[in-house]
Amino acid sequence: MADKIKIVHVSGKRKMSIARATLRAGKGIVRVNKMILSAYPHKIAKEKIEEPLIIAGELAKKVNISVNVHGGGIMSAAEAVRNAIARGLVEYSGDKLLKKAFVDYDRHLLIADTRRTEPQKPCRSSARGGKQTSKR
Repeated sequence: MADKIKIVHVSGKRKMSIARATLRAGKGIVRVNKMILSAYPHKIAKEKIEEPLIIAGELAKKVNISVNVHGGGIMSAAEAVRNAIARGLVEYSGDKLLKKAFVDYDRHLLIADTRRTEPQKPCRSSARGGKQTSKR
């Protein structure tokens, strides 16, 4: 029986951004929306995305990662991507030490942040601020 190629599909979320990642054996190529990570335009977002790859070390160089992300802003998209990559690396390797390393570094690498913006109330300019009233 021939060995099956291991492919892992995972997703990551942050605010309104949703990232879907696919991991398969390869040479360590990371693509975000079909763009190679080294050509990613936003520097700080790129550094955020690279965090789980640095922690994983040698495993990240043996896996090709393709991520599709949509929704939200630049930073929430970057955090959704890093969440998806970290989850995928843990699922691909099955290593409990890698999972512990991710949790020790930042819990939100594996666990999605559930905070959302509070909706704006009627007759107000924001979610909490009301009209200023005069006492006299």
